[in-house]
Amino acid sequence: MSLLTPEELRELRRLHINAGRRVDSLFAGEYRSAVRGQGMEFEEVRAYVPGDDVRHIDWNVTARTGEPFIKVFREERQTTVFLVVDVSGSARVGSGGRDGRTTRRLQIARIAGGITYAGIRNQDRVGLITFSDRVEVALHPRRTRGHSWAVIQKVYEAAGQSRGTDLSEALSTVRRMQRRRAVVIVVSDFLDDGPWPTALATISRRHRVHALCVHDPLDAGWTGLGLMDVVDAETGRRRLVDGARLAQQWSVEERLRTLRRSGARAAAISTQDDAFALLHLHFQREALRR
Repeated sequence: MSLLTPEELRELRRLHINAGRRVDSLFAGEYRSAVRGQGMEFEEVRAYVPGDDVRHIDWNVTARTGEPFIKVFREERQTTVFLVVDVSGSARVGSGGRDGRTTRRLQIARIAGGITYAGIRNQDRVGLITFSDRVEVALHPRRTRGHSWAVIQKVYEAAGQSRGTDLSEALSTVRRMQRRRAVVIVVSDFLDDGPWPTALATISRRHRVHALCVHDPLDAGWTGLGLMDVVDAETGRRRLVDGARLAQQWSVEERLRTLRRSGARAAAISTQDDAFALLHLHFQREALRR
């Protein structure tokens, strides 16, 4: 496990202070409403009683016994929350945000850390995948406080060993690791040319998916800055380009439309935004929607 830098340790302390106060006061209620009630869990089979829902008849048991039996379900009390967190090269880019130091990676870490903290308070099982062009970290969902803090530490650690992006592989890993229904929360800039919309649509049919698109004002391009010597954060290629030509061809709005067409509940959060306030708005909308 890599060691956290002094600045990352300071950020973890800030998260502990801010999340402890604001998770409960700002978005905890909406979070609970948005992620709870994922489904019903099978409990037992019992004899049919007039008035029971015939859709729950267990036809296998009924055929064996010659008497009608139904399946009894109970509402799942705890939820499994699976975080899928982007640590690719593009996540290292940012204009500094309101505090002058917020990159996409730091904003992604704040978002994932805040959600994990809410999971601790809500006694949810929390799992984690961090990805670049490969899966960097994979932690199976657990409910213990120590595990949750390990998740938070992982999302605050330095970016992945690879710089590219392959969200499809990360989603495929979630599908293999998490068979039962869960809440999957993907935190990324979604700047990936691969077939991830198809993978996202597939996983959305099984799980409830929230997609949080983290973006930066630099995505709109650097018009007026003239010729610049730039390095691609994912490929490492260096070249001289005209700032006016760096305008993002795939806008935030287009990314959100793609996410929603794929079945995800999507929201955009800028490096300039208060991450907790935007999470509050997102989960509030989802709570009202439900």
